[in-house]
Amino acid sequence: MRPEQKGIEVAVLVSVGRHPITGRSRRADQDARGLELALGLERQLSGSRVRLLHAGPRSEESEAALRGYLGIAAGAGTGLDTLTLLEQAEESDAIPALVRHLAEAPPQLVITGARAERGEGSGLLPYALAERLGWPLVNGLAAVEKVENGVATVLQALPRGQRRRLKVRLPAIVSVDGAAPAARQSAFGPARRAELDATPVAAEPDRELAQWQLAPARKRPKRLKIVKAASARDRFKAAAAKAEGGSGQVLEGVSAEQGAEAILKLLEAEGVLR
Repeated sequence: MRPEQKGIEVAVLVSVGRHPITGRSRRADQDARGLELALGLERQLSGSRVRLLHAGPRSEESEAALRGYLGIAAGAGTGLDTLTLLEQAEESDAIPALVRHLAEAPPQLVITGARAERGEGSGLLPYALAERLGWPLVNGLAAVEKVENGVATVLQALPRGQRRRLKVRLPAIVSVDGAAPAARQSAFGPARRAELDATPVAAEPDRELAQWQLAPARKRPKRLKIVKAASARDRFKAAAAKAEGGSGQVLEGVSAEQGAEAILKLLEAEGVLR
């Protein structure tokens, strides 16, 4: 009997990004890659439906950035022209609002960027959602190969360009980073005509963020490696030489204690813990 492939409902969590040079609001790169991956999945599985979800304040600055995602969907030729905005204050915690919304209308797959470009940027949001919803989580997603009988076969990105094939039972949460397909350009006209479906929600203050003091990062000088070469040939060889990578280690089938011990040894070897 041939495995059955059905369309699934995909929710893409998007955020307001920040340009690394100008500091202006924009669509976040990793979230845009997640939307591109979802649109590819919609083409792959007929009957699939993609929806966009954002929790945060509504302003001219954030609205322009969020419309960038709708422009991506318009450029792909899909019927996605609405973004659901869970409207709350600037300093509110987005996790409770997202959990409530996803629990009320659970999709089969939730796609999010691995790390936000503003705010805390801790990368913990996918983990917090997975813990509260009780769903499995796969980080570093590179591609979704197929979905059959409620099980998704995905490729997870590993260091040095390696890939690992995993099977995950749906519903699930996946996070994407730079290994996912790059997002296409945003269509300006359709993005302006698209609709933001704003719904005020009960906000909970982000107590952790309230204790932080945010300031611009200071630039620190980088140490230059001085190459002492006697000839032009030696200088060219030094410039073209590839950087030596460290020795990586993949732990499979180990207990939580063994995994924690390996992480602790790595942090001590890198000088993070003393």
